[in-house]
Amino acid sequence: MRNATITRKTAETDIHVEIDLDGTGAYDNETGVGFFDHMLDQLARHSLIDMKVRCKGDLHIDDHHTVEDVGIALGQALTQALGDKTGIRRYGACLLPMDDALVRAALDLSGRPFLIWNMELPTPKIGTFDTELVREFFQALSTHGGITLHVDALHGFNSHHMAEAGFKSVARALREAVETDPRKSDAVPSTKGAL
Repeated sequence: MRNATITRKTAETDIHVEIDLDGTGAYDNETGVGFFDHMLDQLARHSLIDMKVRCKGDLHIDDHHTVEDVGIALGQALTQALGDKTGIRRYGACLLPMDDALVRAALDLSGRPFLIWNMELPTPKIGTFDTELVREFFQALSTHGGITLHVDALHGFNSHHMAEAGFKSVARALREAVETDPRKSDAVPSTKGAL
């Protein structure tokens, strides 16, 4: 079973995450940050990773700790659920259009975290959500999931569309990368023999 449960509690957030890599994209996410919940729902739905997230954070300060710490917990859950990564495809990529936005994501479940972020969202907020937190989430996910992740916005003028296309493109790339490779289901996808 390729699933994981992570509980992470600090002075700033109290988080519980459950994922199943072989799910159907079912989601049940409650962080207290409406736009972020919507993005997590997209991440689950389009990756086909079942996801349940509960977070109680210090929202009286701002949304930063909630968004970043959920990224940390989800990255840890991915690492746990993937185990030694035997049989996975490892790489994934997606070029995703959403109205005016066109976003490309490419990733490697290499165990070597690195984020290349080329997405300048044109407004500082989407509703009450700080747009700079989109990058913070993916930085935390990449670091704690051991993911080399490149995200590039090729077009776009609407911040909501661009951010959502970013989450969806990463989701589709993750879906591809975590899938079992039917031609090499018994091997770690590396000439080193380990990831």
